[in-house]
Amino acid sequence: MLDKIKIALLHLLPQRWLTSLVGWCAERRGGLLTRWVIMLFVRLYNVDMQEAQQSDLTAYPTFNAFFVRSLRDDVRPIDADPEALVLPADGVISQFGSIDGEQIFQAKKHYYSLEALLAGNESMIAYFRNGKFATTYLAPRDYHRVHMPCNGVLREMLYVPGDLFSVNMLTADYIPNLFARNERVICLFDTDFGPMAQILVGANIVGSIQTVWAGTITPPRAGIIKRWRYPLSNEAEVVVLLKGQEMGRFKLGSTVINLFVGKNVLLGEHLYTSYVTRVGQRLGKGLDQVDKRLT
Repeated sequence: MLDKIKIALLHLLPQRWLTSLVGWCAERRGGLLTRWVIMLFVRLYNVDMQEAQQSDLTAYPTFNAFFVRSLRDDVRPIDADPEALVLPADGVISQFGSIDGEQIFQAKKHYYSLEALLAGNESMIAYFRNGKFATTYLAPRDYHRVHMPCNGVLREMLYVPGDLFSVNMLTADYIPNLFARNERVICLFDTDFGPMAQILVGANIVGSIQTVWAGTITPPRAGIIKRWRYPLSNEAEVVVLLKGQEMGRFKLGSTVINLFVGKNVLLGEHLYTSYVTRVGQRLGKGLDQVDKRLT
């Protein structure tokens, strides 16, 4: 009963107003107040600042500067096996496995479709039908930069407007089509193992989603789908990212969904629901390398 009351309250929250307010506050230089907020957050969520490139809390001028802190180079080694796909984010695996036709498992009895997740983009849907997926949830205490599971050439990016429901285990259990309803940024890459999508899902009080090649994607929240196409690998201004390289970040946290071609990828047998993830550790294995160009 308590869980249902919490979900009902989420539907009543002024999602956009609250998200805009928190995002605005997180960018303010509040001096002593900002330091107190950061110190309270570190204690409340038991954040391991020894992993941070800058462990001195007074060095962060805003809460967002602290929240998207970089890590020391030695704390997230990247699996160097050329066949290895690596985890893109710190957090936990909320779900993973095979896509049943176009249906992706969310939680309990809930599924959502590739069509809804990918905003009806027919070419993307075709790539990932009967494919593989992994959903990684980032908790407030986690490192909030997102990295590449493998080498990739960016081909397309979509911004899809949507709701801003909180994303966690509770909401996944109770809100149907959660990831297909929320705001998201869909990035499609050519890789050695076929097409791969990396999707950054927004949520309540996620003030911003950014990518390394385009900067801030949201806000503003225009309420319309936006689409960007990128040049091929042999053209000028191509966007090439290597395995383990940062590709984006959340200013306040949410979820990353990865989609893979089913015949080209095996997800690791060591994975399970609630498996604790660290950037650079093994997610799975790419099978025989394929033509990297999308068709």
